[in-house]
Amino acid sequence: MGRATLVLHVGVAPEREGVRVGLVVSKAVGNAVTRNRVKRRLRHLAGEYVVPSAVGLDVVVRALPRAASQPAELAPDLVGAWSKALRRLAPRTSGSDAVPGPTP
Repeated sequence: MGRATLVLHVGVAPEREGVRVGLVVSKAVGNAVTRNRVKRRLRHLAGEYVVPSAVGLDVVVRALPRAASQPAELAPDLVGAWSKALRRLAPRTSGSDAVPGPTP
Protein backbone atom coordinates (compact mmCIF):
# COMPACT_ATOMS: atom_id res chain seq x y z
CA MET A 1 0.00 0.00 0.00
CA GLY A 2 1.58 3.22 -1.11
CA ARG A 3 1.48 6.48 0.76
CA ALA A 4 3.40 9.77 0.47
CA THR A 5 6.15 8.75 2.90
CA LEU A 6 6.21 4.95 2.67
CA VAL A 7 5.17 1.79 0.89
CA LEU A 8 3.95 -1.19 2.89
CA HIS A 9 3.87 -4.82 1.74
CA VAL A 10 2.20 -7.63 3.72
CA GLY A 11 2.47 -11.34 3.06
CA VAL A 12 1.03 -14.38 4.80
CA ALA A 13 3.40 -16.99 6.24
CA PRO A 14 1.04 -19.86 7.19
CA GLU A 15 3.83 -22.10 8.51
CA ARG A 16 4.39 -19.90 11.58
CA GLU A 17 2.62 -17.55 13.98
CA GLY A 18 3.35 -13.95 14.77
CA VAL A 19 4.28 -10.83 12.87
CA ARG A 20 7.70 -9.94 11.48
CA VAL A 21 8.44 -6.40 10.32
CA GLY A 22 11.30 -5.39 8.05
CA LEU A 23 12.36 -1.83 7.28
CA VAL A 24 13.94 -0.62 4.05
CA VAL A 25 15.45 2.87 4.02
CA SER A 26 17.58 3.51 0.94
CA LYS A 27 20.19 6.17 0.25
CA ALA A 28 17.54 8.09 -1.66
CA VAL A 29 16.06 9.07 1.72
CA GLY A 30 19.23 10.91 2.79
CA ASN A 31 22.60 10.52 4.43
CA ALA A 32 23.33 7.93 7.14
CA VAL A 33 22.15 10.16 9.98
CA THR A 34 18.85 10.88 8.22
CA ARG A 35 18.29 7.23 7.28
CA ASN A 36 18.90 6.08 10.84
CA ARG A 37 16.51 8.74 12.19
CA VAL A 38 13.80 7.54 9.79
CA LYS A 39 14.47 3.89 10.76
CA ARG A 40 14.16 4.71 14.47
CA ARG A 41 10.84 6.51 13.88
CA LEU A 42 9.47 3.67 11.78
CA ARG A 43 10.63 1.02 14.26
CA HIS A 44 8.89 2.88 17.09
CA LEU A 45 5.66 3.34 15.11
CA ALA A 46 5.58 -0.22 13.78
CA GLY A 47 6.13 -1.60 17.29
CA GLU A 48 2.79 -0.13 18.32
CA TYR A 49 0.95 -2.17 15.68
CA VAL A 50 2.65 -5.53 16.10
CA VAL A 51 0.34 -7.65 18.21
CA PRO A 52 0.34 -11.43 18.71
CA SER A 53 -1.31 -13.14 15.80
CA ALA A 54 -2.46 -16.67 15.06
CA VAL A 55 -1.65 -15.96 11.41
CA GLY A 56 1.97 -15.53 10.37
CA LEU A 57 2.49 -12.17 8.70
CA ASP A 58 5.56 -10.65 7.07
CA VAL A 59 5.41 -6.87 6.79
CA VAL A 60 7.94 -4.80 4.85
CA VAL A 61 7.93 -1.02 5.25
CA ARG A 62 9.90 0.89 2.60
CA ALA A 63 10.55 4.54 3.39
CA LEU A 64 10.34 7.07 0.58
CA PRO A 65 12.46 10.27 0.43
CA ARG A 66 9.57 12.34 1.76
CA ALA A 67 9.77 10.39 5.06
CA ALA A 68 12.85 12.43 5.99
CA SER A 69 11.40 15.83 5.13
CA GLN A 70 7.86 15.22 6.46
CA PRO A 71 8.24 13.16 9.68
CA ALA A 72 4.80 14.21 10.95
CA GLU A 73 3.21 12.30 8.04
CA LEU A 74 4.88 8.99 8.97
CA ALA A 75 2.40 7.95 11.67
CA PRO A 76 -0.83 8.59 9.72
CA ASP A 77 0.67 7.08 6.57
CA LEU A 78 1.74 3.93 8.43
CA VAL A 79 -1.67 3.55 10.11
CA GLY A 80 -3.51 4.04 6.82
CA ALA A 81 -1.30 1.68 4.83
CA TRP A 82 -1.30 -0.96 7.62
CA SER A 83 -5.10 -0.86 7.91
CA LYS A 84 -5.68 -1.04 4.17
CA ALA A 85 -3.19 -3.88 3.69
CA LEU A 86 -4.77 -5.96 6.45
CA ARG A 87 -8.29 -5.32 5.12
CA ARG A 88 -7.17 -6.61 1.73
CA LEU A 89 -5.42 -9.55 3.35
CA ALA A 90 -8.36 -10.62 5.56
CA PRO A 91 -10.22 -12.63 2.88
CA ARG A 92 -7.07 -14.71 2.23
CA THR A 93 -6.59 -15.71 5.87
CA SER A 94 -8.59 -18.31 7.76
CA GLY A 95 -10.59 -15.67 9.65
CA SER A 96 -10.58 -11.91 9.82
CA ASP A 97 -10.43 -12.06 13.63
CA ALA A 98 -7.00 -13.69 13.39
CA VAL A 99 -5.43 -10.73 11.54
CA PRO A 100 -4.15 -8.02 13.89
CA GLY A 101 -4.94 -4.42 13.11
CA PRO A 102 -3.74 -1.03 14.26
CA THR A 103 -5.51 0.87 16.94
CA PRO A 104 -5.65 4.54 15.94
